[in-house]
Amino acid sequence: MPKSRIRKKDDFTPPPAKKTVIKLDTRRWVAPFMLALFAIGLLWIVVFYVTNTHYPIESLKNWNIVVGFGFIAAGFGVSTQWK
Repeated sequence: MPKSRIRKKDDFTPPPAKKTVIKLDTRRWVAPFMLALFAIGLLWIVVFYVTNTHYPIESLKNWNIVVGFGFIAAGFGVSTQWK
């Protein structure tokens, strides 16, 4: 019986890597706006406690805490846009 020829396999060369350019939107306003919302919310709550519930808006009474945390929550909402 005849011997079959042994074929030599070429060395493996990986395919060329695709160069993808990721272009991120520059949203420079996000970080300062987020930090400003955090600061406003914190300041709102601190002023409420320091002034013995007379300021920022006396008619809201304890709802001032909710307003302060609302600003902080809005800051977290804006932070999702940060890239």
